[in-house]
Amino acid sequence: MTASALKRGAGRVWTEWVRPLLVLVIVLGSLRSAIADWNDVPSRSMEPTILPGDRIFVNKLAYDLKVPFTTLRLLHWADPQRGDIVVLWSPYDGKRLVKRVVGVPGDLIEAKGHRLTLNGRPAQYVPFTDAARNQADLKGVDATVMAIETVDGRSHAVMADSFQGLGASFAPVTVPPGKYFLMGDHRDDSFDSRFWGFADRDRIVGRASAVALSFDFSEWRPRWKRFFSPLS
Repeated sequence: MTASALKRGAGRVWTEWVRPLLVLVIVLGSLRSAIADWNDVPSRSMEPTILPGDRIFVNKLAYDLKVPFTTLRLLHWADPQRGDIVVLWSPYDGKRLVKRVVGVPGDLIEAKGHRLTLNGRPAQYVPFTDAARNQADLKGVDATVMAIETVDGRSHAVMADSFQGLGASFAPVTVPPGKYFLMGDHRDDSFDSRFWGFADRDRIVGRASAVALSFDFSEWRPRWKRFFSPLS
């Protein structure tokens, strides 16, 4: 085979296969970076709302439009609200995290024995029932360590193994402008704003809105009840 034939063959491979595939990869990568993505959850920090083995859907257009592969904001139409579950880049080590917004700019927050007080109003807590645990496919999780927490009219599940552990109580703090106070729903197993401080608005990349898929790796079974379930 002559050099010219090899060159023509290589050109056809580039034109018909490599270039279209490269364009597809760039387009799909840009969509995931700026519009929508999914996130695998390996840790227990958001139990009982999000379990290890959940794959969650992340809406990256919930608050703004960013330049793909960057944190530069092109358009802005909303900000995270109290109770939102957000995906962010950790201020501590740069890792991708999933946490709940507990305080927005200007809020005064404190906790005693894992009971929150927001702007002088104590959060409300009611027991978590066995029926709710079964509906959420929380097999093996003791309902007595869980509760439904209501803050500023929004309710969600939380859990704590001990009310005296590290981070169970903290003195009142005021969230500065452009910052957010974030916590995991598993209050005894979350490395969050109680330890590394406030998160900058620009570090928040989107809102987690649903569990797309879920798999229990301890028993090697899918959690069918959690498939396509909304997050609250």
